[in-house]
Amino acid sequence: MMRLFLCLLIFLLGAGTGWTLRGKMIRKLIDPSTIEMPNWVDEQLLTVNRYSRPGTNIPVINGIVIHYVANPGTTAQQNHDYFEGLKDQSGSNTVSVSSNFVIGLDGEIIECVPVGEKAYASNERNADTVSIECCHPAVDGKFTDETYDSLVKLTAWLCKQLDLSPKDVIRHYDVTGKACPKYFVDHEDAWKQFRKDVKKAMRKDI
Repeated sequence: MMRLFLCLLIFLLGAGTGWTLRGKMIRKLIDPSTIEMPNWVDEQLLTVNRYSRPGTNIPVINGIVIHYVANPGTTAQQNHDYFEGLKDQSGSNTVSVSSNFVIGLDGEIIECVPVGEKAYASNERNADTVSIECCHPAVDGKFTDETYDSLVKLTAWLCKQLDLSPKDVIRHYDVTGKACPKYFVDHEDAWKQFRKDVKKAMRKDI
């Protein structure tokens, strides 16, 4: 009887706090729609459309995927505007692409698709991740210091908001094998350092 009571108590406590079993880890469920962007993020939400912002809700987010835009020298605004322009597509040769966030060469951050909505960036992981695209000045894909610092800051903030850890932060490469973000694929040590920097940033009051 005592064992039954304890089991029931644990179940009720788990249900009351919104904890759920995910593999061998217990994670608190977060409602992404309740997350408010900090003032250092420029909210320029795309128009809801079939090619870049389908308006599909994501109830549970299990990771953050890092990308690079693969278009050297372009700005965050130019990439945002490209996503927005996709709504005017028609015909059979259509493209579906977008990202939740784009970080520019000067470290500016634009939110294109709300956290908790599906973006077209990470293939089969679109349905349970947040995507961050990063601008870069050259073909090697290396980010400016300003872009890198903003990427660390945004990723750490999202991890804290979504109850994620740096281990839940992955590259597009880890999903598909595509060399994206190129510099972090070509330089594994830089990728490992990035995750360490995110972990360090998470200890701060962002």
